[in-house]
Amino acid sequence: MLRKLVIAAGLTITAAAPASAACAFQNQTPIKVLAASFAAWRAVTAAMQECGNVQVELDLQYRDKQPAALRAKPALYHIAGLAPNTLVPLLNDGSVRPLDDLVAKFGQNLQPNQLIRIDGKVMAIAMMINVQHLMYREDLLKQANVEPPKTYEELLKAAEAIRKAGLAQYPIGGTYKAGWDLATEFVNLFHGYGGQFIGQGNMPAVNGEAGRKTLEMMKALTGYMDPEFLVSDATFVQKQFQQGKIALSNLWSSRAGAMDNAAESSVVGKVTMAAAPAAMAGGKPATTVFWDGFSIARNITDAEAEAAFRVAMEGLDEEMVKANNAAAVWLVKGFETTRLAQGAIASAMAGAPPYPATTAMGFMHTALGENVADYLTGRKTLEQTLQAIEASYTTRAKEAGLLK
Repeated sequence: MLRKLVIAAGLTITAAAPASAACAFQNQTPIKVLAASFAAWRAVTAAMQECGNVQVELDLQYRDKQPAALRAKPALYHIAGLAPNTLVPLLNDGSVRPLDDLVAKFGQNLQPNQLIRIDGKVMAIAMMINVQHLMYREDLLKQANVEPPKTYEELLKAAEAIRKAGLAQYPIGGTYKAGWDLATEFVNLFHGYGGQFIGQGNMPAVNGEAGRKTLEMMKALTGYMDPEFLVSDATFVQKQFQQGKIALSNLWSSRAGAMDNAAESSVVGKVTMAAAPAAMAGGKPATTVFWDGFSIARNITDAEAEAAFRVAMEGLDEEMVKANNAAAVWLVKGFETTRLAQGAIASAMAGAPPYPATTAMGFMHTALGENVADYLTGRKTLEQTLQAIEASYTTRAKEAGLLK
């Protein structure tokens, strides 16, 4: 089954209304949540827990746990926090349920662009836009006498100037952790170079000019990163920024609020957000637009599903947004834009495409995560790496019946 998920890049910004009560009902049904671990999900799940009987597990490896956990009968979790690419395997397994009846009954405060429809049915609720965008230390760029970069070539030049000025040994932070993170970085640049991942008949199409340019740029960028870049995930880069160790990064917008968290950041007010750099001069930002949100497990009772949805709606109310406005670029009513959201909005408005969440792309993403590191570390040549990516994809696509 081939699935594709998109969400409009346009944001609906609504003035905040007076805050409601902490929770509109007392939940009597035990509910379990599995979602990613970052500030926005901590805020949402804390609001859910105000209703009572809500057990939360926030884990950066949630995407690896969810498929088996939701296939179980009964499912091990009621609410699955997810993004477009992590929803696809759950849809293919049939392990999440349509939400139209619950939206009609309890979703009066949802906005149209929060409803993720597959084949006409609401299968997920989006709570925020998440996109990798440029974050930079404006003060360090000024000291190095360079302008904020608008392309990746300019990013390399800025990093070199900052290093020569003695302002940072490793000026660039990158989410290059081997696996999902590294694959996402490839996806961003490959799109920026005009590449098409999947060709006619679901054949792989990365072994070409766009693929070569992407790998070459990724390797050039690592020359300005901490040598341990293959363990560098979003939390790693966030801490590098907060500790004043880096000057530039194409980092998730969900991490922007942490820059101004005085309890843990030494760079409050010093990090500026801008659109992601383009891979080519005059091109669109080399990034893809994700949404984060939730689905409800299919393999639970209808009563549990109703309780889970009601709890989730309490987690996504205006009171939560008012208290955590800077934690995300919320799609929830009440969100007010701040300087921390400007990079994400600029990337989306400049035409950054939605992440191409399809079954075939899921196999490609896995193949990228398995093989890109070999080129960055010198274990394989550029051509060998591109060939290995396509071979890995082809094996999975054949096993799934996408290729003969």
